[in-house]
Amino acid sequence: MAEILSETLADELVSIARTATGDSLRSVTYFNRSNFEQLYLRSDLERDADLDTFVGHEWRGYRDTTNAYQATETELGAYRYTIRAFENGYLLRVGTERSSVLLTTDDVTMQEFEEVAEAVSRSLESHSESSDHE
Repeated sequence: MAEILSETLADELVSIARTATGDSLRSVTYFNRSNFEQLYLRSDLERDADLDTFVGHEWRGYRDTTNAYQATETELGAYRYTIRAFENGYLLRVGTERSSVLLTTDDVTMQEFEEVAEAVSRSLESHSESSDHE
């Protein structure tokens, strides 16, 4: 698989997620319009998730959500990220126009989700801006 992000960004995203969620972190996956890469998987989990399907749904979901809410001003403000609740954990999607990150976790607080979402968003934007100037 071709490298779709720098090792520096990959390490930074995993570090951000681990710092904010601790041992509750299950996985970290980076994706863009054409590819994805799982950056972290907790050792007690199986590598059997259908990442193609997850990434496909989440890319379309991000695009659809941002398109739906950008044309109208809502009382809630601008869209920032999505949290999905499942029977065995949670999925957090944080994205920019070019790339996104999926984090899966066990039970974490809203404050932890907020912290990791903001930090991941800043990291993606920072790396996107620096690659624009190269």
